Amino acid sequence: MKVIVGTQEEVVAQASQRYVNLLAAKPDAVLGLATGSTPLSLYAELARLCAAGELSFAECSTFNLDEYIGLDGTNEQSYRYFMDHNLFSKVDIKMERTHVPSGFVKDDAEAAQYDALIDEAGGIDLQLLGIGNNGHIGFNEPLTPFTSVTHIVKLTDSTREANKRFFSSLDEVPTHAVTMGIHTVMKARSINLLAFGEAKAEIIKKTVEGRPDIAVPASLLQLHEDVTLYLDRAAAAKLS
Repeated sequence: MKVIVGTQEEVVAQASQRYVNLLAAKPDAVLGLATGSTPLSLYAELARLCAAGELSFAECSTFNLDEYIGLDGTNEQSYRYFMDHNLFSKVDIKMERTHVPSGFVKDDAEAAQYDALIDEAGGIDLQLLGIGNNGHIGFNEPLTPFTSVTHIVKLTDSTREANKRFFSSLDEVPTHAVTMGIHTVMKARSINLLAFGEAKAEIIKKTVEGRPDIAVPASLLQLHEDVTLYLDRAAAAKLS
């Protein structure tokens, strides 16, 4: 597990270079993508680099981590809508090669078909993650089994509260989501995790320095052979 610390602008620049290097060496790479406020600055930089001709998404494929149950891609709070408007519409990617879990899967067996799509594409080369205040990655809440594949999850009250800022009220925040499982995430060849702000400092300390434990899902990343954390100084403040 590598930890890179700097200003948000500095670490975003370094993280974006991973995509420049990967897509130059392997234009048809498979990217795992994330949503939320954290990756917005990275997506803006990737769009800038693409417009400048410094990288191309023309041959790659993407798979997003998760989606709210009950929201379709036209809903402004859906993760499909988020990706279309914050990245896909701003780069040269082919939309048919972009994948977001369906918010209308009926059960875990149907949700797990997403893993088969990832395998058919050759597996994820570089997975992007954020981190929740309780250590969730994707929507894998504490105590999610290490062996979990893409599945439906009931969102915790703390996660719904954290996501309330994107909705008009807490009542509008969906109660369930479909998410890649921890096993799905861990199968990626490389993983980048971004975290910014002092609110993430305590969970970053547990992730990096605590014992790997399903009670802190992100701490399980210690068991992966190629993980890089990109942190601003506030998020890294409690690391020893």
